[in-house]
Amino acid sequence: MAARIIFLFLLPFLPCSVSVSNSPAMPVDELIALLDLVGGLVAEPGWAELHPHPCTDTPWPGIQCEAAAGDAGILHVTGIHVGADVSSSPPCKSSAFLSADALLHLPFLKTFSLFGCFLSTNSVSLPPSMFTNSSSLEQLVLDANTGLTGEIPSSVSKLKRLRVLCLSQNAFHGVIPEEIGSLRSLQELDLSYNRFRGEIPVEIGELSSLRIIDLSSNELQGGLPASIGNLHSLQKIDFSLNYLSGRVPPELGELKNLVLLDFSNNNLTGPLPDALSRLNELEYFLMENNPLNTSIPLFLSGLKKLQVIGISGCGLLGSIPSFFASLVSLTALSLDKNSLNGSVPESLESLPKLGQLNLSQNQLSGEIGFSEEFVRRLGKRLDVRDNHGLCTKVHKYQENSFNLEAPPCLGSTANNGRIGNKSLGGNNGDEENGDLKIKPSSNGNGGTGSWHELGIIFLWQLSLQAMAIVMTLAV
Repeated sequence: MAARIIFLFLLPFLPCSVSVSNSPAMPVDELIALLDLVGGLVAEPGWAELHPHPCTDTPWPGIQCEAAAGDAGILHVTGIHVGADVSSSPPCKSSAFLSADALLHLPFLKTFSLFGCFLSTNSVSLPPSMFTNSSSLEQLVLDANTGLTGEIPSSVSKLKRLRVLCLSQNAFHGVIPEEIGSLRSLQELDLSYNRFRGEIPVEIGELSSLRIIDLSSNELQGGLPASIGNLHSLQKIDFSLNYLSGRVPPELGELKNLVLLDFSNNNLTGPLPDALSRLNELEYFLMENNPLNTSIPLFLSGLKKLQVIGISGCGLLGSIPSFFASLVSLTALSLDKNSLNGSVPESLESLPKLGQLNLSQNQLSGEIGFSEEFVRRLGKRLDVRDNHGLCTKVHKYQENSFNLEAPPCLGSTANNGRIGNKSLGGNNGDEENGDLKIKPSSNGNGGTGSWHELGIIFLWQLSLQAMAIVMTLAV
């Protein structure tokens, strides 16, 4: 603040722009606004004195500047990033605040990013005036600010050039404003891990350039708007961990470029529409923990690029269809915690890339016919426990799978002639003297883990792609 006062005192004696020797000059009002904004955020009282020319002679890694169009001698602030993830940058102070007035005097700003800056109990909100003079803004990333609260101002609709809006891991609440539908240039919308409530506005379907939408881990209710089917460029849609209800609208079958669909942990009901068979680019299909109460959808058989299928805890009925064996790209299949019956298809072991198979907590029956090589390859990632009708031949698998908790089939005997454990409720410990040895899982939750163990690789890749978008826009 002292540096800013000194700067203001000298202001009448300075030209309309500030320069050092022959360096490009920055307009005085922009420099004042920049010093004011950053000074209200970082925990370094002498920041302004150390960086009086943050774009030239005393650069700061979180500041980006560009020459004015048609005049290389004038610099404008185009990028600001403040956060602990910036190399050699001081952290945000506990009393950090956001100067909306300073932002109003940075009309050429294209990227504004704050990471882990507002963490104290003294909550900070976004003032509606913040966006009234930010027509150049293309990326707004406010991530991991647990002290950033309030609602999204409807004035966000003024950001007509905005391509990335990431407000993840904050404390925002209220409804998602319908004005967000006017951001026609938006490519990424991430509002995950907040406390947004109410319904998803139908205006979301007007974001025709959208490629990524993540509304996961909120308190959203109501149904899925059919207008989402208008988002033909969409590659990722994640609405998991909300309270969404009703059926999946068939219009979502129009998302021909969709790679990831995650509606897990909601209250969606079945049956799922056959129109989803048109999602030919889909690789991740995640519907876990929804009361679908229907059979396994047959349209999955036509989605040949599927890598991860997670439909556990959905009240699925009927048998496991044989078409899974034709999904040669499949790496993880989770059908646990359902009411599936019938036998376990041996054809599943023909899948060349399958690395996780969870069929536990169903009503499957019959002899497990997997080869010893397949059981050995999957190890703990093969789980058929709590299917009281399943059995296995003694010694066929030995100790190759810690989760293959099934008793010997009737009539199966050990090498020493003793009759194996015939209890259909599973064994009560390791059998000795050559009998089948089966140990309980060391997994604390009683399972082999969810699809995330393999699917998280894709999410990381997709995050890298999103970061590539951000870096490309920043150039």
